[in-house]
Amino acid sequence: MADKEATVYILDLGSSMADCRNGRTESDLDWSMRYVWDKISTTVAASRKTWNVGVVGVRTDETDNPLEGQDEGCEGYEHISILQELGPMTMRSLETLRGRVKVSNTQAGDCISAIVLAIEMIEKLTKKLKYNRKIILVTDGEAPMDNSDIEDISEKMKKSGIQLTVLGVDFDDAEFGFKEEDKSVVKEQNEEVLRDLVDRCDGLYGTIAEAISELETPRVKSIKPYKTYDGLLTLGDPNVHRDAMSINVERYFKTHKAVVPPASRVIMKTESDGDPDGGAGAAGGDEMQGVELTATFSAVKDARTYKVNDPDAPGGKRDVDRDELAKGYEYGRTAVHISESDYNITKIETSKSFSIVGFIYQEKYEPFLNMGETCMTIAQKFNDAAALKLSSLIHSLHELESYAVARIVTKDGKEPALVLLAPHIEPDFECLYDVPLPFAEDVRNYPFPPLGKVVTVQGNIITENHRNLPSRELQEAMDDYVDAMDISSWGKDDEGNRTMEYASVEDLFSPPLHRINQVIRHRATYPNEPIPSTPAILLKYACPPADLIAKVKSDLEDLIDKASIKKVPPKAKGRRERGDKPKPISGLDIDALLQHPENRRDKISPDKAIPEFKQKVELADDQANIEDAIKQMGAIIRDMVTKSFGDQDYDRAIEHIGVIRETAIDYEYPNLFNAFIKDFKTRLLSGEFDGNRRELWWQIKYVKLGLIDKITSEHSKVTAEEAAEFYKK
Repeated sequence: MADKEATVYILDLGSSMADCRNGRTESDLDWSMRYVWDKISTTVAASRKTWNVGVVGVRTDETDNPLEGQDEGCEGYEHISILQELGPMTMRSLETLRGRVKVSNTQAGDCISAIVLAIEMIEKLTKKLKYNRKIILVTDGEAPMDNSDIEDISEKMKKSGIQLTVLGVDFDDAEFGFKEEDKSVVKEQNEEVLRDLVDRCDGLYGTIAEAISELETPRVKSIKPYKTYDGLLTLGDPNVHRDAMSINVERYFKTHKAVVPPASRVIMKTESDGDPDGGAGAAGGDEMQGVELTATFSAVKDARTYKVNDPDAPGGKRDVDRDELAKGYEYGRTAVHISESDYNITKIETSKSFSIVGFIYQEKYEPFLNMGETCMTIAQKFNDAAALKLSSLIHSLHELESYAVARIVTKDGKEPALVLLAPHIEPDFECLYDVPLPFAEDVRNYPFPPLGKVVTVQGNIITENHRNLPSRELQEAMDDYVDAMDISSWGKDDEGNRTMEYASVEDLFSPPLHRINQVIRHRATYPNEPIPSTPAILLKYACPPADLIAKVKSDLEDLIDKASIKKVPPKAKGRRERGDKPKPISGLDIDALLQHPENRRDKISPDKAIPEFKQKVELADDQANIEDAIKQMGAIIRDMVTKSFGDQDYDRAIEHIGVIRETAIDYEYPNLFNAFIKDFKTRLLSGEFDGNRRELWWQIKYVKLGLIDKITSEHSKVTAEEAAEFYKK
């Protein structure tokens, strides 16, 4: 069962919270609310009904709480208001709360009394049930406090299991390294009172600056163990062999991938949608697709219809129900129907099991075979016999330096999976870690030539003095550079020495995940403010350390010199603006050799159309030569499509069309391609290419090889609207 939480935030809204102190450009309230809004928006994002949030305002202009004037002698609760009743927090209630949190015009209000009110709110909701109870007080300590009942209050919080956290604006904190000068007498006394209260109830005390500084550090989500399997772990079949191994075990997730929050489609509300505060929009507003309705957005509901061709129906199509549909599996370019009765035959009937099928030495296992998340297997709780059996298996694997390979089906009807079981032993804990293994169909072997040697056609092996092999000097320079870039001990310890690991696993966070979560929380709290910049902690490991780069600069320059690395001239984009061609680095001018009449090709061969087309265009002297090359390629493509058996040559034709289009863009002749593709489409759809070839046109549309518009090439006369319309016709 999920943890239940009851958290009450006490916010000091006195007039002194409007001041901007210690060089800050925002008020103390706005600055402090950074922490509070971040915590509350995190609760809203979790969307858990068992996480309850309440907000109490102290030093407010009005008084709105059940303790004020309740009994005689029950004084001191003036100027304290409940801004949010303790309960589940939603986006709508967050919007309402945001409008209520504002600086008041009064200085009166007792924070100690507000703590008593928060205790009453928590007691009323949680009763004697199991909850995580918290009170978080945010104040600047500028108003008098009554400390006469501190001992009773602390005892009540300890008895109820309530954790008190006091965060003060510019409170002295020796551990954080902050001390405010010229502090008022009232604030100094209040800090002593609050620190005494926190010490009595074993709470937390600090300055709000420390809490705000830690907001940028990603918070790793901790979850309760989730059981994926409980049952028998077997070696052999206990039903057949009496000596087969059978252990009662439980399997839990050890690691689980954190996913980026998904986005839902919403639509802006208009006045016709009803009252944003709960009129027509909320009356009929049940949640759609799990999206909560708010004052500014409404969820979008999808509706899908199915149609089939029917000449007798209006419009040539008729609607069909989903129940009438059947499954068709793609086989080439056709669909093969499999009925439900036949489909059941293809399913593997499995039963819940966890059985070891083999063993492998650790040295023979390749780590790249790990396929996913890690789980751990332990003995069944309160089963000493199972714990003894599993411990024997774990120690046997450890002593033999081996892993076990097991087949697991987590529940009846589920697909089987292969996992690798690895022993793990600690002084007071033993388990088997497992990772998924690939099946034979999941493994693809791609042979690559060796890097350290060259095998000739005759079978000879060359290990040095070859153009594809590094020289001894280059190898040494590369070794020195790699060693210099080592960051395994680049981190600094407490004394400033580089003896620590630079990028430990505990300090590595997923930038997309935490950045998106940060932006979502900020936008939920401040819908009209700009998105904040990316926190430095998320970008810390985006680049190598700057001081390390400076340190290895000489090694890098030596490596560049030994490897004879030279900058390649940028590729010329336009024929007209290219001017003189850059001189080849090798000194051998290939273009000059090809310019000789005996080496130039006037006709493009269908077998080598693309390279010969590129060569002809590269050596063209004017537009007429390029136009001739495109005409020849067009004829080759049309002939290719006409002679194609079915869709056999469609991919080649699309590749040739793509080359013409890219060349026309690079050489700034988009109109030549546009004329070709218009003519090609007309011929294709008219059936000129030996029958109905409309499928080729759909493929051309899919890869977007249509007209070149002005956005793609400024020399085009086709607008973006005309290019889009060209696909529709």
